[in-house]
Amino acid sequence: MSAYFRPDWQRGLPDYHHPTAGYGDAAPAYSALTLRIWLAAIGFVLAVGAAILFAYNGFWWATVLLGLLAAGTLADLAWVVHRKRRGEPG
Repeated sequence: MSAYFRPDWQRGLPDYHHPTAGYGDAAPAYSALTLRIWLAAIGFVLAVGAAILFAYNGFWWATVLLGLLAAGTLADLAWVVHRKRRGEPG
């Protein structure tokens, strides 16, 4: 059984992401999930656009590399959206 329950996730987990958060009157750290969603979405769009551009110009090695990068950013985007929908703050 997990050490945290659903109400804990909805409320947020202070001091969860940084072991020394809260010392010296520092505010507890929370995850920046919304920022990660935006960055992953922008990275996905740029990687797909660059892959299409390289494919059009015949650079197949760059097309494959950027396709793999786009797949990685899409997987990251899906995971972060899952965490956000689960109720984590950020």
